[in-house]
Amino acid sequence: MKLSRRNALLTGAAAPLAAGLAATSASAKAEMKGANSANFNRFMLGSMEVTTLMAGNRTVEEPQNIFGMNTSAEEFAEASAANFIPTDKVQFFFTPTIVNTGSELILFDTGLSGTSITTPLEAAGYSADQVDTVVITHMHGDHIGGMMSDGNPTFANANYVTAAAEFDHWKGADNDGFKSNVEPMAEKMTFLDDGGSVTSGITAMMATGHTPGHTTYMLDSDGAQLLITADLANHYVWSLAYPDWEVKFDMDKAAAAASRRKVLGMLAAEKMPFIGYHMPFPGMGFVDTRGDGFHYVPASYQMML
Repeated sequence: MKLSRRNALLTGAAAPLAAGLAATSASAKAEMKGANSANFNRFMLGSMEVTTLMAGNRTVEEPQNIFGMNTSAEEFAEASAANFIPTDKVQFFFTPTIVNTGSELILFDTGLSGTSITTPLEAAGYSADQVDTVVITHMHGDHIGGMMSDGNPTFANANYVTAAAEFDHWKGADNDGFKSNVEPMAEKMTFLDDGGSVTSGITAMMATGHTPGHTTYMLDSDGAQLLITADLANHYVWSLAYPDWEVKFDMDKAAAAASRRKVLGMLAAEKMPFIGYHMPFPGMGFVDTRGDGFHYVPASYQMML
C-alpha cells in the first residue's frame, strides 16, 4: 500500500495523540462502585402522580423452600431455566408505593423499618411528615415495620387505613410486630371492607389468602387505572406465572391461589398495569395469559406516553 505525503503527515500527527491516550488510560484507574439501583420510580396515572419506592432488597437461598412447595424439583428447575433465573437463589424486592392525588399524599405499606422507608421517600422528594394517609395492605412485618421509628410514629401527621378483617385477625394473634407497630396507631385507623374507599379514585379490593384481610387497591384517575396488588403474587415467575404453586407465606394457600387466578385474570383481560410489592423493581408490569397460567410483562415506557 502506498503512503501519500498527506497520510504520512496525518499518521505522524496521530501518533503522539494515541500515545497520550494510552498513557492516560493506563493511569486513569477508577474504583469499583458496586451494584446499585434507583431509589424510586415516578409516573403519572391520569392526574395522580405515582411513585414506587425501593425500600430494600435481599438475596435468599433455596427458594423452593418458599415457592413451588407443591411442585417437583424438576418442574421448578425447568420453569426457572425457561426464565433465565437460578434455582438456588432468589432476590426479594420491597416496594411501597406513594400516590399524590393533588390534595393528599398517600403511602401504601411501610417497608421493614423506619429507615428503609424514609430513605427512598426522601430521595423521591418527600418528608415523612408530609404523608397524610398510610394504607396497610396487610400486616406482615415487611409491610408494617416502618410504621414506628425508635418507638415513635414515623409518619407523625398521618391517618391509617386497613381492612377490618386484617386488623381483627392480628389483634387476636400473639404477634410482636402488630403490638409494637400497629396497636399504637389503632386510634388513628379507619377500617375498610371490600369496595371501601380510601379517597376519591382509590378503592379497596379484597384478595384474601396471603392473609385473612389481604387487600389490593384500585387507582382510577381520568379514565386511567392501575392496581396495587401488594403480595397477591410474591414472585414474577414462581408465583405469578404458576398461580397454583404454593407459597410458604400464604396463610390459606387454596384461597391465595384462587385470588391470584381471579385478579391476574382480570388484569390480563383489561390489559391493566399493576404494581406488585415483590416484583423486580420498579415493581410495575402487565399480565398476559400463557397456557394454564400467566406471564409477567415488565413495564417499559407505557406510563411515559
